Amino acid sequence: MNPRGGRYPPGIGNGRGGSSGGNPNFNGRNPQQHQQYVQHYVQRHPMQGQQNQQLQQHQQLQWSRRNQMGTDSGTREAMKSVQSDSIDSSSQDWKAQLNIPPPDTRYKTEDVTATKGNEFEDYFLKRELLMGIYEKGFERPSPIQEESIPIALTGSDILARAKNGTGKTAAFCIPALEKIDQDNNVIQVVILVPTRELALQTSQVCKELGKHLKIQIMVTTGGTSLKDDIMRLYQPVHLLVGTPGRILDLAKKGVCVLKDCSMLIMDEADKLLSPEFQPSIDQLIHFLPTTRQILLFSATFPVTVKEFKDRYLAKPYIINLMDELTLKGITQYYAFVEERQKVHCLNTLFSKLQINQSIIFCNSVNRVELLAKKITELGYSCFYIHAKMLQDHRNRVFHDFRNGACRNLVCTDLFTRGIDIQAVNVVINFDFPKNSETYLHRVGRSGRYGHLGLAVNLITFEDRFNLYRIEQELGTEIKQIPPQIDQAIYCR
Repeated sequence: MNPRGGRYPPGIGNGRGGSSGGNPNFNGRNPQQHQQYVQHYVQRHPMQGQQNQQLQQHQQLQWSRRNQMGTDSGTREAMKSVQSDSIDSSSQDWKAQLNIPPPDTRYKTEDVTATKGNEFEDYFLKRELLMGIYEKGFERPSPIQEESIPIALTGSDILARAKNGTGKTAAFCIPALEKIDQDNNVIQVVILVPTRELALQTSQVCKELGKHLKIQIMVTTGGTSLKDDIMRLYQPVHLLVGTPGRILDLAKKGVCVLKDCSMLIMDEADKLLSPEFQPSIDQLIHFLPTTRQILLFSATFPVTVKEFKDRYLAKPYIINLMDELTLKGITQYYAFVEERQKVHCLNTLFSKLQINQSIIFCNSVNRVELLAKKITELGYSCFYIHAKMLQDHRNRVFHDFRNGACRNLVCTDLFTRGIDIQAVNVVINFDFPKNSETYLHRVGRSGRYGHLGLAVNLITFEDRFNLYRIEQELGTEIKQIPPQIDQAIYCR
C-alpha cells in the first residue's frame, strides 16, 4: 500500500498525495453531483423551514460560482469576495457576536501553516459548532484538519498519520460533534485514548468545541468510581471519551450500550494497539454495530496497526502528512555527561535557558521522585507525575501544571501521549529513551501547534548507540549542545 496515497469515496477525488491533486473542498464536483450532495447533507441535518431553504440556495450559489471560476491563486481571492457578498447580513451577525480570543501572533512553522486555504465554513458544519470552533480560537483548519474533516463527514474509515501538536484532536472531534444527532439519546461516538490525562484533555476539547450544541459528553477512565460512571450512564450520553479497560468493563455490565454507536475514534492508535490494550479493543469492537466508522490517528504506525486495519477497516482512506518525523520547529541537542554529572548539568540548563515551562523525562518511577526532590532542593519549582500515584493526585498535578502553577514537571513516559500544554517550550530527556517512537512523542511535547521548542538530551556513554540509531530511524540530526543557545530558536 502506498502510504501517501489517498482514496476518497466515489465522486470526491483524491487527497493530499493522490494522483490528481484533489481537494477536500470538493471543487471538482459537477453541479448535478453537488446538488445530490447538498440534498443528502440537508436530509442528514434537518433544519427548520426557511433556514433549510436558504442553506440550499446559498450552497448552490457558492458551488456554481466556484465551479465557473478556476482554482488558481488569482481567482481564489475573487471567489472569497463573491462568497462573502452572497452571504446575507444576518449570517454575518452571529460571527460578530462571538467571544473570540485574540489571534495567536506567535511564529508558526509550516507543519500547521502549509494549508490549501480552506475555511471551517467550507465544510457546511452546524452554525452552533462553528461558534464553538471560533470561540476556541481556531482561525482556519490545519493540514490534518483539512484532510480529515470532509472525509470523516462522508462516513469513510480513516487511517491518519500526522505529527504531534498539529491539530489531530480537533481533526476528529469536529466531525464527531457534527455527525451526532442531539435528539437521539444514545451513545453515538466513542473516543478511545491510552491515558487518563489524555481522556480528560480530549473530553474538555469536545466540551469547548460543542458548548453551543446540546450534546452530552462523558469521560470515563480507570482509577475513578465505577458506581458514579454507572449512575451517569443512566442519563443521556451522546459522546463517550475514555480508556479501553473501563469502557469495556461498563459495556460488559450492560450499562454502556454501544449498539447505536456509529463512530469509533482511536487517538494514539499505535499505543492502543500495543499488547497492553489490544485484547480490550478487540472485545470492545464486538459491542459496536457492523456498520460503524473507525478513525485511527497517531504520529507513528507500527506493524500492529496494519494488522488491525486489515481486520477491521474495509477500505480506509489513508492520510499521511509525515514526510519527516520530527517537528520542524524543534531544535534538538545532546550533552555528553557522566551519570553523576546529570543533576549539575540540569542546574546549568535551568540557569542558562529561557524556560516558559519544561517537561523532564526519566525512565523509571523511582528516578522521577528522586529527581523532583533534587530540583526542589536546588531552589526551582517542580511537580512530578507517574502512573503509581493516586488518580486524584495525578489529576491535580496535571491541572495545576497546565494552568501554570509550576514551571517544571518531572515525569515518566505516561506523559508522552497527546498531552497538549502550549506553554511548554523546553523538553529535557534526563534519561535518554530506548526507542525512536518514545523519543518522537517526548520531544513533541514542546513546539505545540507549529510553535518553536527545544529538546535537550543528556547522553551517557551507554546511550551513544541509542542516540545514533534514533537519529537514523527518524532521519533527524541531534547536534552537540553549544556553549550559548540563541533564544530565538525556541522563544520567538
